[in-house]
Amino acid sequence: MPLPIGVYRADQVGSLLRPKEVLATREKVAAGSVSASDLRQLEDKYIAEVVRKQLQAGLRSITDGEFRRAWFHLDFLQHFDGVEVRGALVSTNKSKGDVMPPRLVVTGKLGHSKPIQVDDFKFLEHQIAQAGGEGTYGKVTTKVCIPSPTMVHFRGGRDTIDINAYPSLDEFFDDLARVYQEEIQDLYDAGCRFVQLDDTNLAYLCDPKMRSEAESRHGSDAKQIASQYANLINKAIEKRPSDMTIGIHLCRGNHRSQWFAQGGYEPVAEVLFRDLNVDVYFLEYDDARSGDFSPLRHLPEHKVVVLGVMTSKKGDLDEKDAMIQRLNEAAKYCKKGLDQLCVSHQCGFSSTMEGNELSEEQQWAKIRSEVEIAKKVWGHDISQ
Repeated sequence: MPLPIGVYRADQVGSLLRPKEVLATREKVAAGSVSASDLRQLEDKYIAEVVRKQLQAGLRSITDGEFRRAWFHLDFLQHFDGVEVRGALVSTNKSKGDVMPPRLVVTGKLGHSKPIQVDDFKFLEHQIAQAGGEGTYGKVTTKVCIPSPTMVHFRGGRDTIDINAYPSLDEFFDDLARVYQEEIQDLYDAGCRFVQLDDTNLAYLCDPKMRSEAESRHGSDAKQIASQYANLINKAIEKRPSDMTIGIHLCRGNHRSQWFAQGGYEPVAEVLFRDLNVDVYFLEYDDARSGDFSPLRHLPEHKVVVLGVMTSKKGDLDEKDAMIQRLNEAAKYCKKGLDQLCVSHQCGFSSTMEGNELSEEQQWAKIRSEVEIAKKVWGHDISQ
């Protein structure tokens, strides 16, 4: 079966380890000794380099490595009108050094007064062309990764949404879907044909402890929450043109090689595969925390899963034959077998600017190995 536009047999989630110079300059910006424009120029330089490195490694779905972000979600969401970052989340699931993600608060009516990712997309597309790729319409795809709209609601719920702006959460969800529709349309008009939504929350609902906490926080059972989120995402993407691919990546936590949730996909499988109107799923499957492959039996025959059987959390290379065996095991549950599968690492290499605990050399070796695995399983042309 043909793959959706922009999807490849060897694919990637998106984030890559940040150059040390970029991290150091971010600290200087925070201290006020360097301007934000100076940081952006430096990011431009390293994004141009990382585009070439991705192409040289054999990838065909190209991102900017999320070099312009400190957090995979906050640096995007705070640009919507009515959204602010205030304080930090309170949770028993703390990261290394007791680091907690900042807290998103909806302080007023949601709006989309200007495009958020368009300039970054245009720069990335230009760098691909300069590096010898042909951009979205040619040999490679310029992929834009943005957080799922569920990220505005799940971690705070009603308590973080201004009741004067939104006395009814129905209106809040309508506005949230609308601002995503507008951003997606702006990206399409700029030439983007692949948007990936990064979502931790549907995966967190697979963890018994987190599921219970979510039910208490939101005042409804986990199945209702999952269905509500599927409806939200569907509405957010419902106006996308037919030649734009929408993917979703599910993650159980990836800050500095850690994880925060565990549990197989079965609790959300029917909603995820049957109700959610995306074209491709990037699923975490690098260890036992993600459960077995049986939830893939719900995958419709027209959809594709990029199976994250490899790991971005450790520097050691994944054993190729073991990865191929895992792909074949998963294929048994898919109606069209391996035709519905691709391979990747379970998540990006740097969901936050700190990055996972491996070196850049190890990162690129792992990416090259992934491409080799894909060619061994599906043949030399990883676009088929």
